[in-house]
Amino acid sequence: MAEFDAIIIGAGQAGPSLAGRLTQSGQKVAIVERKLFGGTCVNTGCMPTKALVASAYAAHLARRGADYGISVGEVSVDMKAVAARSHKVTIDARGNVEGWLKGMDGCTVIEGHARFTGPKTLSISGQDITAPKIFLNVGGRAAIPGIPGLDGVPYLTNSSIVTLDHLPTHLIVIGGSYIALEFAQMYRRFGAQVTVIERGTRLIAREDADISDAVRDILEGEGIVVHTGIEDMAVSQTGGVISVVMGTQTVSGSHLLVATGRRPNTDDLGLEAAGIKTDPRGYITVDDSLMTSVDGIWAMGDCNGRGAFTHTAYNDFEIIAANLLDGAARKVSDRILGYALYIDPPLGRVGMTVAEAKKTGRPLLVATRSMTKVGRAIEKGETKGFMKVVADAETKKILGAAILGTGGDEAIHGILDMMNVGATVDQLQWAVPIHPTVSELIPTLLGDLKPLGG
Repeated sequence: MAEFDAIIIGAGQAGPSLAGRLTQSGQKVAIVERKLFGGTCVNTGCMPTKALVASAYAAHLARRGADYGISVGEVSVDMKAVAARSHKVTIDARGNVEGWLKGMDGCTVIEGHARFTGPKTLSISGQDITAPKIFLNVGGRAAIPGIPGLDGVPYLTNSSIVTLDHLPTHLIVIGGSYIALEFAQMYRRFGAQVTVIERGTRLIAREDADISDAVRDILEGEGIVVHTGIEDMAVSQTGGVISVVMGTQTVSGSHLLVATGRRPNTDDLGLEAAGIKTDPRGYITVDDSLMTSVDGIWAMGDCNGRGAFTHTAYNDFEIIAANLLDGAARKVSDRILGYALYIDPPLGRVGMTVAEAKKTGRPLLVATRSMTKVGRAIEKGETKGFMKVVADAETKKILGAAILGTGGDEAIHGILDMMNVGATVDQLQWAVPIHPTVSELIPTLLGDLKPLGG
């Protein structure tokens, strides 16, 4: 049995960086990857999808050329070229991760599927390895709902749709959250007819209702048909046509995307052999330092249920590395969560929604500002959306914010950074931002804060 100081299972966002820190400290490390180096972000998530979003935005902007006094003629989309561009982004990034790991001094790369055979032992294709420290970075995959007829229909997930090199005639999307909406808008802009079907009463239900409503208006304004509150549905296929029956309504299309959530890749690791506990959904339970129920085994990234983003996975690595190697005492609960929805215009979010803030029972201050009152948005001809912020009326600490509008995914960091250092509304309000930007309106927004309901 090969012995190491540390074993890392999975070469996604957190694993390679941790391998780098551990080997730099003189430890002998094995990293195991069963399929594609780089994990979800590089292969089926952030990088290929945002490359596709960029192509879709270019097509959309070209069609709007006349709004800017530019004549471009008829706009066509070459889906093979679009797919090739996205694929190159992935291949380059994947190769960089693989090359980095395989050239890393002190790091042994093992390709294959790892399974626990005991508390600190693993087997990969008959090769047995052990270490006193083990780190799980196994990621997640699409969760497939039990919709009648779905198992008999050739559906797409976020993993398979990024490989499409042709345009669906009509893309039906089951799901109304972040992944679903990004693909819905991009394929509408590529030229497909698109229908979105969501079980819940509104899109992106974790957001405040005004954000959900505004996002729906943006999508419907581009010709996307949206159905919400669809609790019962069934799927079938006749010839090359896929149909989704929703009560008395039927929607038929050429392609079906299922984007109804994610599940962790923890069901085939032999966790029971190591005594590692999971929650009812299969996520590995961890404490505030990301330690599992077994001492000396940690879980990072999507598989621990403490964050579903590339940046939270990377922060998991930072927490573990700081605690193990730098003598720190960092905790997951100290993390202020930010994220984005990459439709156009994007939604940048940090901290609590207003609905979440209400549940604290604290007195609140809230302000909103339409993007039609943001000079930068007017100059760009992109005035859809609004920004909002919620703060504690007594401490003046910012509790959360949303910027749905052009540059919102970048501008939100002005608030996110201030929240991380514990700054108050008064401190941020007197900043002198650059003009003309979206961020320059953040101090103005804070100046409009009023008691909730006032």
